[in-house]
Amino acid sequence: MTELLCIGLGANLGDRVAVLSSALAACTAHFGPPLAVSSWWETAAWGMAEGTPPFLNGAAAFALDGKDPDAVLDTLLAIERAHGRMRLPEPGYVSRTLDLDVLLFGKAQLSNARLTVPHPRMSARRFVLAPLAEVAPFADVPGTGCTVAELLAACPDTAHVARLHPALP
Repeated sequence: MTELLCIGLGANLGDRVAVLSSALAACTAHFGPPLAVSSWWETAAWGMAEGTPPFLNGAAAFALDGKDPDAVLDTLLAIERAHGRMRLPEPGYVSRTLDLDVLLFGKAQLSNARLTVPHPRMSARRFVLAPLAEVAPFADVPGTGCTVAELLAACPDTAHVARLHPALP
């Protein structure tokens, strides 16, 4: 079975569909054709002030094929910058043109100053799990003893997520 690199995509500013489609194309150029791409899902801006524009989120699964986690992260950060993303040094949630996250890196559990995989808060966020379950429902999430589908079924987040647009690979 192919090990998966699963990437979460999100945006709440500008033409979200165009930005996410462009980011997916950039990921494809770097990581090869995706094995699966989710629909786009809309949700209220999680942890942000009322009135903040809603997010559009998705997920894509690529073959891991010996990719280096730091190189993957560097590529994702470069794609974000190319789409106008400015990362702020202070903690907290802010609107963004593009957010790319490494959700799963095969069976690896990594934690350092730059990257934690599996994504540390995904099991509590329906807006991450719903699209991820479309692309990798039976993927084991290291450290949880659960698959993505099982985490989604047990997710404590009751926020409404709505499937809006099919993704364009």
